[in-house]
Amino acid sequence: MTPPPTRLQQLKGAMDTLLVVDVFVVIAGALWFATAVVLHSQHVEGPLTLFQKLWEPLFTPAIGLLMGAALLSGVLGWWQRRGQR
Repeated sequence: MTPPPTRLQQLKGAMDTLLVVDVFVVIAGALWFATAVVLHSQHVEGPLTLFQKLWEPLFTPAIGLLMGAALLSGVLGWWQRRGQR
């Protein structure tokens, strides 16, 4: 029988789940933006206007979280490799 997960393992699992959701939010935002730009060229302004309203409160933090997680992952990987030498 396996022991129950520790607090650290639970926290890591929650962070992993959050980052997976975040990746999908960023991908959905990129697709939405591309679609909105195409529709803007057809003089349909609604999707681009809504995207612009959501840019600062939703997409900017989502991209920032993704970039921060990537940097943290790289630093932790470097630190682990450095400690193995």
